[in-house]
Amino acid sequence: MNYWKSIVFVLGGASCYGILSTMVKTAYSQGFSPADVTGSQMFFGALILTLLVLITGRMEKISWKSGNCLTIAGMFVGLTGIFYYSALQLLPASIAVVLLFQFTWMGVLMEAIIEKRWPSRPKQWALVFISLGTVLAGNVLQAEFRLYPWQGMVLGLLAAFCYAVFILASGRLATEVSSWMRSLLMGVGSMLIVFMVFPPQFLVDGSLIEGLWLWGLLLAFFGIVLPNLLFTYGVPQIGSGVATILSSIELPMAVFLSYLVLQENVTLWQWLGVVVILMGIVIVEHFSKIEITGNEWDTSKKAKKR
Repeated sequence: MNYWKSIVFVLGGASCYGILSTMVKTAYSQGFSPADVTGSQMFFGALILTLLVLITGRMEKISWKSGNCLTIAGMFVGLTGIFYYSALQLLPASIAVVLLFQFTWMGVLMEAIIEKRWPSRPKQWALVFISLGTVLAGNVLQAEFRLYPWQGMVLGLLAAFCYAVFILASGRLATEVSSWMRSLLMGVGSMLIVFMVFPPQFLVDGSLIEGLWLWGLLLAFFGIVLPNLLFTYGVPQIGSGVATILSSIELPMAVFLSYLVLQENVTLWQWLGVVVILMGIVIVEHFSKIEITGNEWDTSKKAKKR
């Protein structure tokens, strides 16, 4: 697959996640709980992926080991939803998103530990830009953290950790399996872990016919089906470290939609933060081609001097 097309896929998948916080906040305003929202999302996500695999004839036989690995990887998607949606109940969306965005340095650190290699200089600069942009875009400088419950902070950081693990797993586990089957097994894993934590009472208590079905379908499409397919196509081609940084496009998307849909006030500093994050993405996108071919930034500089 074309390398640059893979970058577009990862950016598209991460942009889908940026839509979710606006949808979740709207669903909460209509009286639905985190258990309703998370459970319906994972249920419809697994259902849609199953139907797509059957309709397109992409069902294939895979090994028990690969199936287990992908299902477990999918559980981290479910855990991300559980922790993040619960954090959104306790914290403003801007603070919850900032905590979730700690997945950027977590993911790069995980990759560095696994590969036993320090991140390349473009990644380091990209992380600096993204961290600065996250602080500005999340309006952290004006937030009084002492007013927020510590439970919400912990939930946000746990969501970040699980999201980083998911991205790492997407690029490394059972890459020989087709993206359709990988997405399906991850979707099933997400549903299983959510149902263990939140028993699916929404299936029998009438919540679906009261409007939950709509939010479940929308969240399933933008939070499970589309990003899973895009990530399973794109991440193996560019590496989990680059994918982690590119996924920071989620925050600009979340800020833009909160302004457009929820009509939240977005300050000039927040828009500046969005621009800084985009600069970080451009840095890693521009130089990642060097890294993916095995030529480190420092090596290429030395070669130029000779």
